[in-house]
Amino acid sequence: MKQEKRKHLGTLFSVLAEKQQFNGTVLAAEDGDILYHHSFGYAELAEKSPLQTSSLFELASLSKPFTALGIILLEEKGILGYEDKVERWLPGFPYQGVTIRHLLNHTSGLPDYFEWFLANWDKHKIAVNQDIVDMLMNEGLPGYFEPNEGWQYSNTGYVLLAVIMEKASGMSYSDFMKTHIFSPVGMNETKVHNRRLRPEHMDHYAYGYVYDVHSETYVLPDDLEETNYVVYLDGIQGDGTVNSVTSDLFRFDQALYQDDLISNTSKEAAFSPVRLNNGETFDYGFGWVLQHSPEKGKIVSHSGGWPGYLTMMIRYIDLRKTLIYLSNKEEDAEYEQAILKAAEHILFGQPYEIPERPADKKKKEVDPAIYSRYVGSYSFQDGTAARVTAENEKLYLQIIGQMRLELFPSSETRFFLRSLSVEIEFLLGDDVAKSFILYEDGTEEVVVRTN
Repeated sequence: MKQEKRKHLGTLFSVLAEKQQFNGTVLAAEDGDILYHHSFGYAELAEKSPLQTSSLFELASLSKPFTALGIILLEEKGILGYEDKVERWLPGFPYQGVTIRHLLNHTSGLPDYFEWFLANWDKHKIAVNQDIVDMLMNEGLPGYFEPNEGWQYSNTGYVLLAVIMEKASGMSYSDFMKTHIFSPVGMNETKVHNRRLRPEHMDHYAYGYVYDVHSETYVLPDDLEETNYVVYLDGIQGDGTVNSVTSDLFRFDQALYQDDLISNTSKEAAFSPVRLNNGETFDYGFGWVLQHSPEKGKIVSHSGGWPGYLTMMIRYIDLRKTLIYLSNKEEDAEYEQAILKAAEHILFGQPYEIPERPADKKKKEVDPAIYSRYVGSYSFQDGTAARVTAENEKLYLQIIGQMRLELFPSSETRFFLRSLSVEIEFLLGDDVAKSFILYEDGTEEVVVRTN
């Protein structure tokens, strides 16, 4: 049976690789045995340096299970507690009642740092964690909700966990991770790495590439206006910036089945869903997304997305299966999900389809003067606010709390996004947009202009 799975995984990825439709490293395992472990494509495009299974990837938000684990280790030592208020560790912290548990669970309601830095930061400087603390202390930004009254994914919360870890341990985030997690687990290639803040030469580094619709080529995100925040946000740790290789992540996966890294009690806490004040539960633990399926049992996973990188680690903990996927060339999000789904089907002995990669998107040339019709504030049906702006003859959409994304014209009224299967069609009245329709996953939503 395992031999059969090896063969099918080999078929899936070699077919994609032959068509140059997968650039990354994948590892699949069952019962502690590696079934499949291969790299395809390039670590560096200009030099055509091939990826190797030892290539180091930026994990992006797949760093969050490690940050959470650091906090769990400090809790086990009695140095901090999950119910500690943030102000215990950051005196004068203005958001009252936020605890370490709220940060771990994404129930703090704290404002997201990304939008503020996009609008206000001096782009010639690289931000570090203290700059986010200063923003929270000094800017008077409103929270999204009172602690534990809602759930909203929070990069800010995980940066604060890294700050608290440093204060509680007296060590840097990087040193704490290495001393207490990476070294004990044997993750010898893994490191916290801010490559623009502290450049260092590394062999086998997997550089992440994004698709530039304007030039129809793949470029480093540093060189693209839409994604050049990777430079000035490079010094921030805790929500990202753990860099690793697939074999180290597999060692981590296996170590979590033992009790010498953290106790069973801690694992139960980490893999338990959030319970909000109103009794509602949400399937997120301490740095892990939680799922349960009748055929696959309990699943804990986390993904990471940052310009040029998509990372995923899925642990089917009841059935001792693991899927680790690290990609360093931006692809359509639905396409990458289809690759992961095919690999999962193989791992469970189910029929699978080799996905077809959509063609690279091409924009239509239109007169940028028309963009002024679309500029304004909009509101989704659930009340979420969005803004459409025009700058340097380009059109942008920003949903509050998310990254600003460029809109590329496929006609004068219809636009697409670079890496998401999302399209937007503006509806005009008196030569000004009154609303737009958002097309996503076969659904449509009318988003109304509010000014």
